[in-house]
Amino acid sequence: MATITELKCAVRETLESRGVLGQLKARIRAEVFSALDDQREPRPPLSHENLLINELIREYLEFNKYRYTASVLTAESGQPEVPLDRQFLANELKVTEDAGSKSVPLLYGLVSHFVNSDEGGKAFVRGASLPAGATASSTVPGPEA
Repeated sequence: MATITELKCAVRETLESRGVLGQLKARIRAEVFSALDDQREPRPPLSHENLLINELIREYLEFNKYRYTASVLTAESGQPEVPLDRQFLANELKVTEDAGSKSVPLLYGLVSHFVNSDEGGKAFVRGASLPAGATASSTVPGPEA
């Protein structure tokens, strides 16, 4: 007969091999965060840029089945529970998609565009409007940097 220690090891190995253990740990983290999140402290307003960035990240997380991570992002950021329409997001980012690109998150297409760009130069990134309370150290440097 197996000892308790052997049984624990067998259960743990089975849960790990099925991917269940990681999901359980992620779910526990999400629930702990939800319990600790102080709803009395107001969040800074969600800027248009943060809304779009969070949505790109959420689409990526859900595509890769990181659902609990996505739920923590949504709860912590104040992102609307209902995802933005993909076509709206593509229009806001001025992205043109082909049939093949619609099967993967927009973030993959954006990264692929810059990684595979033939221009050889670097993209010029302009500083964006920041939500109230953001620090200057979190801004993207402009051309004078």
